[in-house]
Amino acid sequence: MNIAHAPVRSTESGLARLRSYIEENDFAPGDRLPAERKLIPALGVSRTELRKALDRLERDGVIWRHVGKGTFIAEPESSLDLAMSAIALGRKLTPMRMMRARICFEPALAREAALNASGAALHRMEEVIAQSEAATSWEEYERNDDLFHEAIAGASDNLLLQVLFEKMNQVRRAVAWGNVRRETPHPAADHDSFARHRRILTAISDHDPDAAQEAMRAHLNDVSRRLFGG
Repeated sequence: MNIAHAPVRSTESGLARLRSYIEENDFAPGDRLPAERKLIPALGVSRTELRKALDRLERDGVIWRHVGKGTFIAEPESSLDLAMSAIALGRKLTPMRMMRARICFEPALAREAALNASGAALHRMEEVIAQSEAATSWEEYERNDDLFHEAIAGASDNLLLQVLFEKMNQVRRAVAWGNVRRETPHPAADHDSFARHRRILTAISDHDPDAAQEAMRAHLNDVSRRLFGG
């Protein structure tokens, strides 16, 4: 295996440089990457950029890290297998059970976000809320609603919680929700979720974990009542 330094690409992000470095040096599953002190000059990135890139590759399953031993290239995991497992599980869940799972998990996620959210994470939540409020179709609204909940997972600053949220989201997309009737082409200006999202964001911005947890629970309970009554 040739581990010569990869050429520095000033226009590439740290993540892109690290991916290129791995590809160009023919690292195989099980190979150990050089230590951070060697990767930093090889890639021409800062320690912060490198660690963010390593975190992303670990989240994507490209690498795995063993404390005290180093960072290793992971065995490739079939995205088709992952998709099929989510589809299989989604087919076994009723929409109501899927909602119950969200009500169990996402309030705790909002609590973690309130404890750990950075300024950038709060800005991202504000951005997608604004986009959902300006949506000109239900499809656009739902896409940004999904991004809002994803942003909360990211604000938790916990890789495992982010991965668990994404896995749950994959299953949610596979659940047969049936035909949801829409009486308008896009959400009304007073759509309930707009205010609920704002309350969640306010609680997270205030770093109030109890309020964030309760605001998310109230939001998901509202959604559940709209879908299933009761």
